[in-house]
Parts: sequence; structure tokens; C-alpha cells
Amino acid sequence: MTQHLNACLETQRLAFRQSPYPSLAERRAHLARLALMTKQHRHAIIEAIQADFGQRSDIEIQLADIQPVLDAVRHARRHLWRWMRPWRVSVPWRLLPARARIVPQPLGVVGVISPWNYPWSLALMPVIDAIAAGNRVMLKPSELTPHTSALLSRLVHQYLSPQLLSVIEGNATTGQAFSALPFDHLLFTGSTSVGQKVALAAAHNLTPTTLELGGKSPAFVAEDADFTRAAEAIMFGKGMNGGQTCIAPDYVLVESRHFDALTSALSQAILKQRPSAQDATQPLTEAHRKRSEAMLAEARNHGCRVIDHGSHAPALILDPHQRLTVMSEEIFGRCLPVISVKDNDHALGFVNARPHPLALYVFTHQRDRQRQWQRASQSGALVFNTTLLHYSVPGLPFGGVGASGHGAYHGRHGFHRFSHLRGVFYQANRSPTPQLYPPYRRWLLKLLRLA
Repeated sequence: MTQHLNACLETQRLAFRQSPYPSLAERRAHLARLALMTKQHRHAIIEAIQADFGQRSDIEIQLADIQPVLDAVRHARRHLWRWMRPWRVSVPWRLLPARARIVPQPLGVVGVISPWNYPWSLALMPVIDAIAAGNRVMLKPSELTPHTSALLSRLVHQYLSPQLLSVIEGNATTGQAFSALPFDHLLFTGSTSVGQKVALAAAHNLTPTTLELGGKSPAFVAEDADFTRAAEAIMFGKGMNGGQTCIAPDYVLVESRHFDALTSALSQAILKQRPSAQDATQPLTEAHRKRSEAMLAEARNHGCRVIDHGSHAPALILDPHQRLTVMSEEIFGRCLPVISVKDNDHALGFVNARPHPLALYVFTHQRDRQRQWQRASQSGALVFNTTLLHYSVPGLPFGGVGASGHGAYHGRHGFHRFSHLRGVFYQANRSPTPQLYPPYRRWLLKLLRLA
């Protein structure tokens, strides 16, 4: 396998050297092929993802896996001419009439390791950005979704040249060898524990990395919020994909005096949105299901009150002890702790005392309170009065900070992530700068003092 990976990398490196700066027309054509592939095989994609998960709503797949890819391609093709355009920067007056500008340059060959929870969109979204930036891409999809990975490999090779985009199937051992390749950039989406291993492997080659790691994304419901609407938005985010979403609400904070009201609203939202198992997504594997149920069992054994409307729906764990697994690890399942705090400041302190999350959801319409959360908290994204929807905005950067990862992509931010912003300096034919060369003159010291 290592030999095959190295051969694939060398093939793409050779192709890049032969065409190091694809034209706007070439990049737009490649992106259009990705969109066409997704559109023409929509039903096959749905069937493959459903086969991997056992049960998952076709509408949910179209919302979360198919539509984001089409939107990202449309956004990139529309704005790519502007992203590729160099821009001028000012130069100090002592260097005039010299000129300087920044020119976006493709990096070369980009590696992408994608996760299992959204096996189509999280595989292709970074690929779209990397190709838009003019790179070649090697993609390693998750071995936990074999049907989708196999379909992706087969379709990609039908629509695009392997010199541009190559899909590498394989198990965890293949993934380890893949992360050790000397890419020009490597993007990984997945768990923190695996992300650490990927970063260590990449560091051996000094490969720059983008890590999307998730973490425990909080939601705070302030006293001025509409509890019914807030509860429905939180349950939408938690119920999507059975809670197996890196930006799903991981716990909810609310002031103690409103704890019962919000708990009731959350329970009603569950019954409204998840009345049966028809539209529910099951845990990917039996191990994932057992882990989620073990969290619930541990909470019950420690005397926590649990509101559970069935295995197809989110389960509320009320005021759990902080040492429980449900509060110490990313849940990535149907459990949702609801925690009472004294007031807004204590909620902010609770969030800030923990690792920075990938997303932070705050339900309030008070401008002063919104500004306070903007200035005093840190997270990959800050979202007011809804959940998840920021991911669907191509112009917003998507990425973590601190423990939730580093680096961001999507749209122009992804174009820059996979580009080298090269500084270019133009010296004029007639320039006074030779006066700066030694031997230094006394008047030069006086001139520098004017700066």
C-alpha cells in the first residue's frame, strides 16, 4: 500500500509541475464536474449512505451531504475570478516608486482525510476548496462507511483524472501511511485522539495541517430568549444525524430559575420533531450505540434525572455531575446534558473554563449580551438563536480554535487555506534605493529619523 500511495503522490506531483497554475477556466470546469457527478448520482449517493448507516433519512442526506457540495461549487465558480486576482499593497515612501502585491499560488498536492459522519460532504468540501486554489488532491475517505467510499472512488475516477483527484480506500493502517506522506498541505476531520496522531505524522515531513476536531459545543439560553423556539433549534441541531455531528449542541446551559421551563420546552421539541424512528439516524456501529447507552446508564446510576423518549430521539440528562463521561468527553450521540447556572456571567465562565469549542450557540436578542459573548468567549464559530446553519454559509470560515482544531476553510477562506499568498516586489528602473547601500552616509541617519 505504501508503494501505491507514493506512486500516486508522485504522479500528481509530476502533473502539478507540468501545470503549476491552472487557468480560471480549467478550475471552473473541474468544479463543474464535481457538481455534475453529485447531481447525476444523487440517488446512488443516498442509497450508499443509507447502506452504511442502516437507517438515515433521505431528506437529511440531501440537506447535509448533497446540497452543501452543490452550494460550495456554485459559490466557488461564481467568485473564483476574484479570489485568483492579485492585490496590491502599499510600500514605504523610501522605496517608491517600487510596487508590491500579493499573488495567490497553488501549493501543489493536498491530502484530505475525511470522517464517516457526513461521508459525502465532508469528503468533497475541502476538495472543492483545494481544486479551486489550483491544487491536486489525494482523498482518504473513512473506512467506516465502505459503501459511500467505494461509490466516491468509482465516480471520481469517471469524472476527473487521477492526476487531479485520487481517492484512496483502505483501513486505519492505510490512513496512517496516508498521513505520513509528504503533502504540501494535509487536512484532517475527525476525533481529537486521531488528529493528534495525524499531526505527529505530518510533523515528520513539516507538512502544514488543518485539523477539524470538534469538541463539546455548548448552547446557552438566556432569559430573554423564546424558550420554545430555542428548544426547537437545539433539538434540530442535536437530532440531525442522530447527534453524530461535530457541531451538534453537546450541552445546554440555562439560568436556574428557568431550568424547568426550558427542560419542558426541550422535551416537547423532541416529541414534535422525533415522534417515531422513521426519520431518525441510527448510530453507525454497535460500538457507537453501546457507548451512547453507557453514558445514559452511568448518569442514571449516579442519580441523574433522565428524560428519554426512545432510542430514536435525543435524551435529556438533567444537571449531571461534571465527572461523568457525558460531561468529560465529546458525546457524538443522542445524550444532551441540561445544566443550570446562576446567570449569564456564570454561563460565560462555565464555557470559558473548558477547551474552546468548534461552535458556541447563544440564544439571546439583547445586543449588549451578544457583544459580551463575542468579546469574552472563544470558539470556532459563534451562532446566535439557531444551530448548525452557519455551516451552510459558504462565505463563513469553518474551523476550530485551540482544542477544537486549527485552520479554517470554506469559500474564500478555503481558497486561501490551500494557497500560498506569495509576496511579489517590483523594483523600478530608476530608484533611489541604491542610496541605502553601504558605505552608509551621514544624511541617511537623519533620513531614518524622519520615519
